[in-house]
Amino acid sequence: MTINTETVRSIFVDADACPVKDDASKLADQFNIRIIFVASYQHRMNNPTKGQWIYVDSDKESADLYILNHIKKGDILISQDIGLAGLALPKGVLVISPTGRKYEESTIQTALDFRYLAAQERKKGRYGKGPKPFQGEDRIRFVELLSSILSN
Repeated sequence: MTINTETVRSIFVDADACPVKDDASKLADQFNIRIIFVASYQHRMNNPTKGQWIYVDSDKESADLYILNHIKKGDILISQDIGLAGLALPKGVLVISPTGRKYEESTIQTALDFRYLAAQERKKGRYGKGPKPFQGEDRIRFVELLSSILSN
C-alpha cells in the first residue's frame, strides 16, 4: 500500500511497549503529521514523548479497541501486535512494526496462524524462545521505513 503524506491523517502508536516512540514523534513532527499515542493508565509517563496521548483502561484489549475505533483509511499504525495489525489492514491502514517491518494483507494470515499455533503450544506447557531483543539495527530500519513512507 502506498500512502501519500498529503492524505495521511494521523499516525497511531500502540504505545505500551513501543521502543520507538521518540523516533516516531520526531518524524511526525518533521513531516507535520499528527501523532497519537495510545497507552494504558499503567504506562502513564511523567514526561511523555511529544504528541497527543490517550490513556485507556488497563484491560487487555483496551488500547487495541481504542485504536480500531479511531483509525481511518490512510492512517499509519505502529504496533508489534499481529492481531491488531490483522484487524487494521482491511481498513486501509498502513501498519508497521517498531522493528521496521511492514505488515501486508497478503502475509498477515500466515503470521496470525503461527501466532495461534504458538499459543496452542504454550497451553500445553511448551514455550519457544520468544521474540528477539530489540536491537539498534531494528531502530535504524524503523526510522528508514517510516521516513521513506512519509517522504513519498
